[in-house]
Amino acid sequence: MTTTVPTPVPALDTLGALRASGHQHKSLRAELRDNLLARLAAGEDPWPGLHGFEDTVIPQLERAIIAGHDVVLLGERGQGKTRLLRTLVGLLDEWSPVISGSELGEHPYEPVTVTSKAAVATYGDDLRISWRHREERYAEKLATPDTSVADLIGDVDPMKVAEGRSLGDPETIHFGLIPRSHRGIVAINELPDLAERIQVAMLNVMEERDIQIRGYVLRLPLDVFVVASANPEDYTNRGRIITPLKDRFGAEIRTHYPKALDAEIAVIRQEADLLPDRVDVPDFLVEILARFTRNLRESSAVDQRSGVSARFAIAGAETIAAAALRRATIQGEDRAVARVVDLETAVDVLGGKIEFESGEEGREAEILTHLLRTATAETVRERFRGLDFALLVEAIEDGATVVTGGQVTARDLLSGLPVLGESDLYDQVCERVNGAGGGRTDGERAAAIELALEGLFLARKIGKDVQLGEAGVETVYG
Repeated sequence: MTTTVPTPVPALDTLGALRASGHQHKSLRAELRDNLLARLAAGEDPWPGLHGFEDTVIPQLERAIIAGHDVVLLGERGQGKTRLLRTLVGLLDEWSPVISGSELGEHPYEPVTVTSKAAVATYGDDLRISWRHREERYAEKLATPDTSVADLIGDVDPMKVAEGRSLGDPETIHFGLIPRSHRGIVAINELPDLAERIQVAMLNVMEERDIQIRGYVLRLPLDVFVVASANPEDYTNRGRIITPLKDRFGAEIRTHYPKALDAEIAVIRQEADLLPDRVDVPDFLVEILARFTRNLRESSAVDQRSGVSARFAIAGAETIAAAALRRATIQGEDRAVARVVDLETAVDVLGGKIEFESGEEGREAEILTHLLRTATAETVRERFRGLDFALLVEAIEDGATVVTGGQVTARDLLSGLPVLGESDLYDQVCERVNGAGGGRTDGERAAAIELALEGLFLARKIGKDVQLGEAGVETVYG
């Protein structure tokens, strides 16, 4: 994903200079709508880094923005809801003028608080202005049961009262997150976790554009775009959301896990830190993890109400990279390359990320191992379809063995392969996995051939035994 270089902060620093420049004030929703339409007209992607939503979620979200609707995203964990919400920032103007020192970041043309209105009346065109970057106009809050009205809306500031102001004075209020996000985007994650009284307070801001604090009503023409995320089970009339707030959101959009394997793989590659300067994680391993994750989402043994997050595969890929780097460091290999044997390390640590059905207690490891083997077999079939392994199978049937393991180096694995005469089978295997030219390094060749050996075992054409050897726990194909 390309990084956009920020433009310099505009030099205009007074209200008069801003007027003279011809600057036009837009409402927040008009700003989002116009910038989105401009991106679409120019053929640009307004949603960089999002995969698998192109034909489903994205069109719905774009229609909601064009219509000016507040949005709630409904979906299980790890479906990219938060990332999607954060991407909305890119639809804001890069720089926006505000009254210098204003508590709510008001536009110089549209002051809303008593203090800002007085400042505009007093200084006129000499009023000082500042500029806010689009990143400063996005606020995010994870809803928790202990979230208070003061956090989101505001409360009376005792220090201001102590200074001599009366309780009814609007200037005694310390504003919360939503008013402070005036002319910006407010994202509330896990909305139903807010207590009902907090939902009521939030509804009042969204519907009536007024703030009610301790019996005082302060009318402010707040200009905020409210977006939220929620679990579908909680976001129902029988769940933990009040109906009037549910009705206030103009668009309810269902998210989902990537429907295509390519999108699943793209998410893993994009989000996982695979230590690329030090480790090579072959594409086939990422594909196995993607298929493994998708198999878990379809398994009747897994509680699908809690979902299988994309972070499951991301953490798995990072664990595999770490295992390869550990082996290379201990064994003195020049370059770490992840192999099939490293997949076992991911299974060892990822079980806690999955919630199984109650009847599967005690079978968790068995289920994970079975579904991982299924994913590996599917990947092997895709990579090696039509390739004849008869010579390798015959050599192993005649007594040859191949030893691998978490601490077996690529060179040791390759040196232990049975000789197949003049056959170029090993080269063909490497070309199928690594592309034209095959594996250029020992690590790449060992990774490809180990995948083929595991495939032959899963197809029940050769055996496999796990034993304690010179390099620790070793896997012997034979």
